[in-house]
Amino acid sequence: MAKIKLGMVGGGNDAFIGGVHRIAARIDDRYELVAGALSSTPEKSQASGKAIGLARIYDDFKQMAIREARLKNGIDAVAIVTPNHVHYAAAREFLKRGIHVICDKPLTSSLADAKKMVKAAETSDALFILTHNYTGYPMVRQAREMITGGQIGKVRVVQVEYPQDWLTVEQDFKQANWRTDPAQSGAGGSTGDIGTHAHNLARFMTGLEVDSLAADLDAFVPGRQVDDNGHVMLRFEGGAKGMLWCSQVAPGNENALRIRVYGETGGLEWAQEDPNYLWHTPFGEPKRLLTRNGAGTGDAAARMSRVPPGHPEGYLEGFANIYTEAANAIEAHRDGSKADAAVIYPTVMDGLRGVEFVDACVRSSARNAAWVKLR
Repeated sequence: MAKIKLGMVGGGNDAFIGGVHRIAARIDDRYELVAGALSSTPEKSQASGKAIGLARIYDDFKQMAIREARLKNGIDAVAIVTPNHVHYAAAREFLKRGIHVICDKPLTSSLADAKKMVKAAETSDALFILTHNYTGYPMVRQAREMITGGQIGKVRVVQVEYPQDWLTVEQDFKQANWRTDPAQSGAGGSTGDIGTHAHNLARFMTGLEVDSLAADLDAFVPGRQVDDNGHVMLRFEGGAKGMLWCSQVAPGNENALRIRVYGETGGLEWAQEDPNYLWHTPFGEPKRLLTRNGAGTGDAAARMSRVPPGHPEGYLEGFANIYTEAANAIEAHRDGSKADAAVIYPTVMDGLRGVEFVDACVRSSARNAAWVKLR
């Protein structure tokens, strides 16, 4: 089958996440990157495109969307890897021309734009995939399969945290600057950047939606305009309770995403920095260690694994799994068929839920951590 022709918006020479997306798209050899508008200025875009050997380089995303849609051999899909405030405007141009969108998280920088994005995706014939990459980890899929299969009983408690330390002091470089600028990141700082990952992981793994929350947000670094630390209590639909902590001012933590889920008959624990292991504790029994592609794991985890047990898989492979799930869906769409039921990826609605989470955190914290509904 012909490779999916991929374009990219954002992700130029000085961007971290663009390179990650390009690697992820290459791992399973399902895409060919052929076009891009990689930077905010024509000069930078041309330089970045030439550096990675793009066949077609554009000055801006609108020009790219118009011309690619007219080409007989134009792109099938576009990866949008810009700062948050550009996501909606860029995605809209491609969606309305029937080009599939693979967009970095969070969905948008504002709830108003997130709602408009949902409408744009719903009225387009194209697919919309959101790259919450942690949903692509094999042992996350294993935990999801176990929870939905009733192996820990009805979920009672969800504890999820995502601490980092890289913004502990004021930083002055591109990746820090746009993430701490509300005009580009949106009203949420750590809540938008990493809190959305924690929130999405809790939803994906348990299948539960957050009904309401109480958030206490802080900007500990003097002069910072968005939060760099957040403590959030959660009430899930159906009665489960939870707590979420996100912080980018926690010295000693690099990328310490971790989740613990406790049900009526057992518990599960997974940590992103040790991603090939999942701890399962049936109540009253010893802890059990499940390993990626090891004994006791199921089909959901096996679909996401590439190498035998004991060979580490992690961040890039998890990202690649989202791209491969997207490829499966895009190819099915191209054939006029439905993708296999096992194909799972974050959608525009998952993105909306994430932006609702950030919006609710900001509203709650402004009211002294009052309980607020997400919608």
